[in-house]
Amino acid sequence: MSILAESPVTQIPAGTWSIDPAWSALEFEVRKIGLIPIKGRVPGFTGTILGGDRPAIDGTVDVSSITTFDETRDGHLQSPDFFDVQRYPELRFESTAVESRGDRIVVHGDLTIKGTTRPVELKGTFLGSAADPYGNDRIGLELEGKIDRREFGLDWNAPLPTGGFLLPNDVVLRASFAAVRAE
Repeated sequence: MSILAESPVTQIPAGTWSIDPAWSALEFEVRKIGLIPIKGRVPGFTGTILGGDRPAIDGTVDVSSITTFDETRDGHLQSPDFFDVQRYPELRFESTAVESRGDRIVVHGDLTIKGTTRPVELKGTFLGSAADPYGNDRIGLELEGKIDRREFGLDWNAPLPTGGFLLPNDVVLRASFAAVRAE
């Protein structure tokens, strides 16, 4: 048995799959002053993938776990200027449709940040299925998308002395999920 399917597969196997944060990565990126990529990681999240004829992907993020590996910046992200973690401790994603397009997967869903829900589209690849060394059936999935942070009430910015602003409006979201069969 091969570790991954030998050709691209877009059909998520039937069943319920629990996303394993220890084997997965949920990240974001913005380019400060249009030049410098600042990456963040979200270690505190849970999620479920349903496979088969009616695929779905849902998840929740613990906003207080978001890190950019800089304590000052992370504190600012948790403040009312950005995520307002005291009032809105979670982010939520609920898929509305998962479709195959050739060897790609497109996930349509509703993302909720700071009490505001907007539709998003994530594109990616179903990487296949495999048994891990511990006897668990696993699947792999990679997704990427872009949001405009202002649509979620993340409006804070700072003007630059030469014009323009410190932060872009676009935020790139990336997910690399390994999920284990829950049934």
